[in-house]
Amino acid sequence: MDFATGLGIILAVISLVLGFTSDGGSITALVQPSAMLIVFGGTLGATMVGTNLKQFAGIVKYLKIAFLTKKRDALDTIDQLVHLATVARREGILALEEEIEQYDDPFLKGGLQLVVDGVDPELVKNMLEIELSAVQERHLTAAHIFESAGGYAPTMGIIGTVMGLVHVLADLSDVTRLGPQIATAFTATLYGVASANIFWLPIATKLKKRDQDEMLIREIMMEGILSIQAGENPNILGQKLRAFLAPSNRTRKVAAKVGDANVETAQS
Repeated sequence: MDFATGLGIILAVISLVLGFTSDGGSITALVQPSAMLIVFGGTLGATMVGTNLKQFAGIVKYLKIAFLTKKRDALDTIDQLVHLATVARREGILALEEEIEQYDDPFLKGGLQLVVDGVDPELVKNMLEIELSAVQERHLTAAHIFESAGGYAPTMGIIGTVMGLVHVLADLSDVTRLGPQIATAFTATLYGVASANIFWLPIATKLKKRDQDEMLIREIMMEGILSIQAGENPNILGQKLRAFLAPSNRTRKVAAKVGDANVETAQS
C-alpha cells in the first residue's frame, strides 16, 4: 500500500480544518449537503460527459492503483533478466520455455515466448514497443479523467456559490440572516477548489508517476528480452540494465547476484 497518498490527503484536510477552526470557525459551518451535491455530483457528471462510460466506471480501479499499488522494484526485475540470460547462455534459448511459467508479468512472459518461438528480433522489438505504447495510453487516460475532474470542480464550486447567492438575494426580508446565508453559499466554492487541489489533481499526478515507474520497468524488460535473444553476456546485461536507474538506485545485492551468475557460467 502507498501510505503517502492517503497520509497526504489526510494531512491536507486536517490542516485546512485546523486552520479554519483556530480562528474561531465552526466545523459544522463547513458541512453543507446541498453544496456537496452540487459540487461533487456536478463534477462527476461533467467528467462522465468528457469520457465514455467504460472508462468512467474504471475510477474505482484507478483509485486502487493510486492508493494500494506498491512500487515495483526495478532491481528485482534486473535480477530476473540476468538469471534468464544466464540460463539462455548456458542451456540455450529453448531452455527459457520452462522458466517463463515462473513469472506473472504478461509483458515479460509474452516477450520471452516470442524469443523462444524464434521470432525475428526486429519484429519482437516492434511488437513490444506497440504494447508499451498501448499500456501507456491506458495509463494516461486514467490520469486524464482525474485531471478533468480537477478542472471542473472549481467551476462547479462557483456555480454552487452563484446558485446560493441567487437564493439569498431572492429573499432579503430578514437582513440578520444575510451574512450566514452568504457564508453558506461560498462553501460550495471551498468544496470545489479544495477537492480539486487535495484530491482530483494530486491523484492524477500520482497516476502519472505510476505510469513513469511502470514504463521504466517495462523498458528494462524490453531491453533485457532483446539482449537475451542476442546472446549477450549476463554480466554485461546487468550493467547495461542498471544504467536505466539513477546511480543511487543501482546497488542492492545486484552485484552479488550477477557475480553468482558469472561463477555459474564459468563453472559450466
